[in-house]
Amino acid sequence: MGKRTTEFVLGLIGGIFGFFGALIALVFGGIGKALGGSGASEIIGLGWGAILFSILGIVGSVVVRNKAKLGGWFMIISAVGGVICISFFYSLSFVLLLIAGLMGVIKKGVSK
Repeated sequence: MGKRTTEFVLGLIGGIFGFFGALIALVFGGIGKALGGSGASEIIGLGWGAILFSILGIVGSVVVRNKAKLGGWFMIISAVGGVICISFFYSLSFVLLLIAGLMGVIKKGVSK
């Protein structure tokens, strides 16, 4: 069992930043809905989707310590899904989760 500390830390930070980016998207969607803007409901829905992807990224960062490839794929899916949902607000999380996920999938080491 490898330590995979780098992947864990990058994935955890990426998931946390993704959570905050999703909250910002939810706030903008709520303001848009309050002001009667069109498409505000879609932004709110995509913000909730980004929260779910952020949770998946955090779960992936924990799983990567025991099952590197599975945790890596969780983080890659989280990175791509989050950036599809809320694009700009997920950009920092996208980079962190993608790097951590690729390290988990590609990096050689003792893994099960």
